Parts: sequence; structure tokens; C-alpha cells
Amino acid sequence: MTDHEGAVPAIAKALAKRGYATLTPVQQAMLDPALQTSDALVSAQTGSGKTVAFGIAMAPTLLDDGERFDRAGAPLALVIAPTRELAMQVNRELTWLYEMTGAVIASCVGGMDIRSERRALERGAHIVVGTPGRICDHIRRNALDMSELRVAVLDEADEMLDLGFREDLEFILDAAPEGRRTLMFSATVPSGIAKLAKRYQRDAVRISTTTEEKQHADIEYRALLVAPSDRENAIINALRFYDAKNAIVFCSTRAAVNHLTARFNNRNFDVVALSGELTQNERTHALQAMRDGRARVCIATDVAARGIDLPGLDLVIHADLPTNSETLLHRSGRTGRAGNKGVSALIVPVNQRRKAERLLAGADVTPTWAHPPSADEVIARDQERLLADPVFDEAPREEEQELIARLVETYGADKLAAAFVNLHRAKNAAPEDLLPVSLDGGSRKPRDANQGDPASRPLTPRGDFGPAVWFSLSVGRKQRAEPRWLIPTICRNGDLSKNEIGAIKMQADETYVEIAADHAERFMAKLGKDRMMDRGIRVTRLDQAPDFSKFTRGGDDEAPRRDGPRMDKPWKGKKSGDGDAAERPRREKPFRERPSGEAPARDWKPKGRSADAPRDMRSVDDEVWGEPKPKASFGKGKPARGGDTAGQPQKKGAGKSFGDKPFKGKASGKDAAGKPFGSKGKAGGGPKKFGKGNDRAR
Repeated sequence: MTDHEGAVPAIAKALAKRGYATLTPVQQAMLDPALQTSDALVSAQTGSGKTVAFGIAMAPTLLDDGERFDRAGAPLALVIAPTRELAMQVNRELTWLYEMTGAVIASCVGGMDIRSERRALERGAHIVVGTPGRICDHIRRNALDMSELRVAVLDEADEMLDLGFREDLEFILDAAPEGRRTLMFSATVPSGIAKLAKRYQRDAVRISTTTEEKQHADIEYRALLVAPSDRENAIINALRFYDAKNAIVFCSTRAAVNHLTARFNNRNFDVVALSGELTQNERTHALQAMRDGRARVCIATDVAARGIDLPGLDLVIHADLPTNSETLLHRSGRTGRAGNKGVSALIVPVNQRRKAERLLAGADVTPTWAHPPSADEVIARDQERLLADPVFDEAPREEEQELIARLVETYGADKLAAAFVNLHRAKNAAPEDLLPVSLDGGSRKPRDANQGDPASRPLTPRGDFGPAVWFSLSVGRKQRAEPRWLIPTICRNGDLSKNEIGAIKMQADETYVEIAADHAERFMAKLGKDRMMDRGIRVTRLDQAPDFSKFTRGGDDEAPRRDGPRMDKPWKGKKSGDGDAAERPRREKPFRERPSGEAPARDWKPKGRSADAPRDMRSVDDEVWGEPKPKASFGKGKPARGGDTAGQPQKKGAGKSFGDKPFKGKASGKDAAGKPFGSKGKAGGGPKKFGKGNDRAR
């Protein structure tokens, strides 16, 4: 009896043809006769063969005890997946699984031509696979007929809820017939999934595979503790050390994906990027490049890589720690699939060790804490692979004998071996030196000047810098260049220390850097053929020192000034009372401490006032800026009531109050008529309200 006996005959034949001698536990659970007409809520770890499992589960409902489908019409089954890549992968799996049933499978995936999908639906399909958004579009446009639907499958249901597809899923399930079967497959069953199942499933059978407790048996977890500045170097060494046929590097953001892709391209890695900002065509080509061997490293975000199954994926690297334990398991589940072994390596900066420990504990994973592979370990592993290379097992062909004899006679065995070694090493990126860290506490150990991060090597007294070569960098003050990040970037990309960098002359659009002559060639070699550093900075070697006399500013370690004027242009500011400030920047004005009790000094003196009069004693009608001006009026161009100065008679209405508060006049307390302000006399007047017929401010 075969392991898949009990499946529909046509499905059993397809499994046997594919080489499925043994089914996984979740696939075996789907053969239970009690599930042939029931709804199911299945939780199983990623990589457990869920796609084949629900393909087996829905076959009896779709075929009605037959072996082949009738002519295609309205869809009988609908499979919903969270991402385009996973939907296309499910389509491929169901294609071979239902090959002998004559099933017509159509895809409805966002990013593809919706008109072609509509034509395919019009021709008829037995099974439709798609993403939530595109399926909703077809239902609303009456292109997808849900009336004959017998089975609805939600693959990676927890991820679809996390991506915000709850409303789309509810719309789709509400549009499906009530008598359908609903199968939900999910890595975890959070409360959102439980509520969805309670609403749309009827007496669902809850299945949790028994392998959950040993789901990590085929995956070796390694937590690589690194200094924060060594994260990228540790990834490079890990990729070089394991030399996996296919590897995937997970990042938390699209910007991180783009950065690592550019960095690894410069280091001779065959990489592709996979993130949400790419078009469907670009993502499809990236995955195909991984499958056919044109690329060996995929740098991806979590969303873009959901559910992806890459053949021969032996290594998963977490460049950024995941946000939760479920994401950790999902990422790691890309490897160790279908009984194959794999490695899941977490790059753990020393300042994030506690976070990593919490994630691993939540995932019930016990990793091996270790250092990343060192440069010496990578070189030693390269030598082992070189000696075991299958090329040495191949016998030379007859037509090559003459050429081999000429090579041996011309160059000898030593030179031929050296050439072979150089060709082998030229294909690979050079390993990186890493800062040593302590596994117990993560503290850095002392290091000498020839080890560790070049930008962090200890400084020695500089003295005379000696012979140097000038380089031009395509970044300047306009690009917010600053020595605090420019110097470490030069050291990291050019394998230099601070001692090997001389003067830095920063200009508006470029920066000139002096590199010790003994290290100039190594600096250029590290940059590669494109002569590019991080942040897209291009480096150009100069034949001679730049002529700095034509530049307006100079000096070592200059940074852009945002708090003052340029020193080569006159200061164009306001004139002060004691001189023209245009000849010097304001910052150079000497500061005089004020003795205790002395009023603040002023550079200007108001005209028409005594110099000794304190500022806070001025009345509202004092002259301040030169010629006397009437007080501001409510109307345009008309003076306010009240006199201009203390010696002038007031006009009619002077002293009137605003509202019920008396007008506070001059210090004398009386107007020109000799009556106190606020009295009921004609001159002072009593409180009046503004209104028709009253004297309003003019």
C-alpha cells in the first residue's frame, strides 16, 4: 500500500509520477475520509506541503467520484493567496497535481493583464487561483461567476489578514454559495483567523499537524553576534562560507534591499532584488533567475517573499531581525523544505541580543550562538572546495591533449596551478575582516592597528603625512556631506584606517581627499571597476593636487555651515546704529558682559527722547523711529484720537474709552482742558459704545 492510497486515482497517479512516495503529515491528514465533505481549519508550519495538501483535500468535491473534469464553465474551486508570487506558485503546483484530470486552471493576479484574465474566465475554468484584490475586481465586473463554486481555499490566511485583506476576503466569501466547502490553511491561528473561521465555516475540523513540535528539525539555526558596524561584512562572509546554491537575505525595508543589492553587485555576487516596489514582470524575472541559476542570492522584504519556494534554497540570512517570532519562522521556513537540510543565520548586533533572544524563545528555537565566519575560515573553506572540485575527476578529452601538452611545456605545473587558483578566486568576493566580540556579553575586545574595522583602528600621532595621492569624490556641501560619515565610508569601502587619510577639502559639489601614496592602489582596487562607494559616491583619481586658490573656502575636515554666512562674501545684513555691519559677520561682534543691575544696552537711540529715559517708561505716543507719526487708526490713512505729543491739544473725542474701561492717557493724568481722563466732562468724556451716531475711531 502506497503512502498516498486513499486519494482520488488521478491525483494518486500524479503524486506517484512526481515522486511522492511519502506524504508529509499535513498531506496525509487530508486523506481522512471524514474530511471529504467537511470544512477544515489547518495550521501547519511553512514548507510542510500545504499546497499539495489542499489540492488533495478538494479533489473529491470537484470530481464527484470521477477521474476527469467535464467541459470547463463557471469555476468549481477558488484558491486565494496573499501575494502574486505565491499565487503563481500555487498555480504551478496545482497544474501538475491535476494534470491527469483535464483541469483548466486560470489565474487572477494583480499586476497582470486583466483583459487576458477576463478572456480566460469567459472561456471557462475549473479552478481559479488569485490574489484578493484582483478576484474582487473580477467579481464586481461580473467577469468571475461564483454561482457554481464548490470549494474556497484560503492559503496563508494569517498573512492575508496581516496585509489588510480582511474586507476583500469577506466580500469574496459573501459572494460564494452558502453550500460550499471552506478550507483555511495558516501557519498560525490568531484570533482574527478564528473569528473569520467561525463566521464562514460550518463545523470545521481543526487540524494541527503533530510535527509542529519538531518543525525545526531540518533547519540549523545560528545566531551570529557582530559589532553593529559589521552587519554587512558578516553577511558577505556568511554567503561566502556556506556557498549555497540558492540563498535569500531578508531585510525589513525596501531601502535596505536596494542598498544591499547595490553593495553585493559591487562584490561580484549574482544577486536579484525582490520587494513590493518592483513590477510583476520584474519580480517574475528575478525568481526565474534564481530558479535557472543565473542568480544565487535573493535580497527580499518579508511581504515580497511570502510563500516563495525556491529549489535548492540552502541558506536564509536575516540581515534585519524580524519583528516577531511568527515572521522568524516564516523566513526560516524558506529553507529545510521537503526533507532537505538548511541553515537559518540571524545577524545579531551586540546591542540587539536581548531582542534576538526573545524572538528565538517565542519561536521555540534554540540556536547556536557563534561568531560569523572569519576571513581565514572563508579562505580555508575555499581551499577545501577547490581541492574537492569535480573538475579534477574529469578525464581530458582527446582533442585537448595537444593543448594540455603545450601548456605544461610552456608554463610548467606551478604556473598552471597558480593560474587555476587565481581564476577560482576571481569568481568570488574577498572575505571581510570582522571586529571581535565576546559571546558572553557582546563587549569588544582590545585590538591592534592591523585588525578590525578600518575606521575604528587606533590612531597614532600623525606628524608629517608624507607622500599622498588626491582623489575627487562626487559629493559636497550641497549634498550635505559631512566628515563624520564621509570618513567612515571611505575607510569601510577602501579598506583604510583614519591614519591613511590626509586632508579633506570640501567644496560645493565635490570633495577632495588625500590618501597616503602607499595605500592609493589598494584603495582603488577595493572600489572595483565602477569606482563607486556607498551612497552612490563616485571616486576619481587625480594626477596632481587640486588648485585650491580658486575655491572660496578650504581647510581640513570642513563641514557645511548652516548657521552663518559664507566667509568669502560680505555680510548683507541690517545696519546697526554704530556702524555698518556689512564688513563683518554678525558672529564676530564682541560680547560684553553686563554688570549686575544694569539695563540691557541698546545700539540705537530713539529720536525725540532723552537718552536717559528708560525704554519701559515711554508713553503710547512717544516717537520711536525718527519723525513723529500719528498713532495707528482703525480706518485707513486717518489718525487716531488723542494728541500726537504731550504739548499739543487733543482733538474732539480724545480720551474716550474702549468699552467700559477708561482710556489710560499720559502720565499727567489730565488732558489739555485740565480735566482728568475718564471724567464726564466734554473734554474727557464718559464711556461710549460704538454704534450708529457715535464718534467712532477715524
